[in-house]
Amino acid sequence: MSFPLLTATAALPAIGAIATAAVPAARRTVAKWLALLFSIATLVLAIVVLVRFDPGGDRYQLTESHAWIADFGVRYELGVDGIAVALIALTALLIPFIVLAGWHDADPMETGNKRWRPTQGFFALILAVEAMVIMSFEATDVFLFYIFFEAMLIPLYFLIGGFGDRAHEHGEEKGATQRSYAAVKFLLYNLAGGLIMLAAVIGLYVVAGNFSLPEIAEARANGTLEMGTGTERWLFLGFFLAFAVKAPLWPLHTWLPNAMQESTAPVAVLITAVVDKVGTFAMLRFCLGLFPEASKWATPVVLVLAVISIIYGALLAVGQRDIKRLIAYASISHFGFIVMGIFAMTSQGQSGATLYMVNHGISTAVLMLIAGFLISRRGSRLIADYGGVQKVAPVLAGTFLIGGLATLSLPGLAPFVSEFLVLAGTFTRYPVIGIIATFGIVLAALYVLVLYQRTMTGPVKPEVATMPDLRVREIAVVAPLVVLLVFLGVYPKPVTDIVNPAVQHTMSDVDMKDPQPEVEAAK
Repeated sequence: MSFPLLTATAALPAIGAIATAAVPAARRTVAKWLALLFSIATLVLAIVVLVRFDPGGDRYQLTESHAWIADFGVRYELGVDGIAVALIALTALLIPFIVLAGWHDADPMETGNKRWRPTQGFFALILAVEAMVIMSFEATDVFLFYIFFEAMLIPLYFLIGGFGDRAHEHGEEKGATQRSYAAVKFLLYNLAGGLIMLAAVIGLYVVAGNFSLPEIAEARANGTLEMGTGTERWLFLGFFLAFAVKAPLWPLHTWLPNAMQESTAPVAVLITAVVDKVGTFAMLRFCLGLFPEASKWATPVVLVLAVISIIYGALLAVGQRDIKRLIAYASISHFGFIVMGIFAMTSQGQSGATLYMVNHGISTAVLMLIAGFLISRRGSRLIADYGGVQKVAPVLAGTFLIGGLATLSLPGLAPFVSEFLVLAGTFTRYPVIGIIATFGIVLAALYVLVLYQRTMTGPVKPEVATMPDLRVREIAVVAPLVVLLVFLGVYPKPVTDIVNPAVQHTMSDVDMKDPQPEVEAAK
């Protein structure tokens, strides 16, 4: 029997979570190192998955299939395509940096009643989320996917509410109330979407008789599975609503700014750079794969929602006073681009959307982690409390600028390539949508440059005059990510070579072909 590589890749961080949680509270340094070692070991396994995956081979590779709940047709069924491999690699890459960036975020703190925070719990929860996200990318059984899609909400709830950001302008008591509110709102929104999806999962079983994505897709292609138009559309809506909440897509996005604002910077990165990608990934794998006709039926409405997300998120980012909320609304705008690329129904758009998921994860990690380092020094999230930082902490300011320029998709940095592909793919089929979405780029330049100007330039405020520059640990966190931003900005081929064959399979699922270019005949 071949080694179950996919199971091992998801199981290793789960084992790490258990081992980290078991460390005695007084040995918090041991818990940190244990979490870091398990996250690095998971990255090694993810690299093995990447190396063993053949982009020109079968659609789903490294497959595993075992009977689980036979009476209901549920199987433990795993497999990865190029899109899943790229996102598993992104997840495994970011978690060690998240752990290292949050090295002191759960250290004991003295508050009014001198509370002790369980350091080992913080890192155990991060590893638990990683395990569930990786399993979500690997699962080809719809019921198995649903379990981990929902289960990841629990550790995230405790990370937001129990280990939230302590920088609050209204004091610790008010901050605790805001953290609890953000955690509950996050949980309720995602649970509501998950319950709707559960009804659709049950409906899918009633129609198809099993939960296997490859089997259902094959039955549809062979004509042995007939799904009524109305049934398919209702099932699509059940899946899509859950994924749109996770994505997040307007108007189901309102939980994200609160969650990112009240989380520590590493947890905010975990949410928007890792967990939210499950929503957009699932749109490609399940919405388009299971319900192709309904996906095409819903495309005009979804594209309008995506464009609203792009413009709305960017406009609200311009007016933010809080650094983290600004980055959160910027992410909502970027997720609008990703969803637009998926539902443009062109190979360029979907390749760009997948590449955007990877590049957005890296660029957001840089910007948010540097923002977290900045906030931890000053103790405030408010933009107005900063000024002149580049004069006292030039390395911090420089990396913050790089993260900001990547966020506005500057040519030469990774997000530019993906945003260009999304827009090009959308223009060819929906030119009006593409034109409106382009204004999001202009607004991105506005909110990023205004943020940098207000925090990093100008006179040095007394409160930041003694601010230290980035430390060795902090440089170790952001430097490799900056290198990746530049590398993928000038040479995205390693990622596109992996995802393009999977995109072609998705285009085949929905029976769509790229529009032919309109070229005037030569005279």
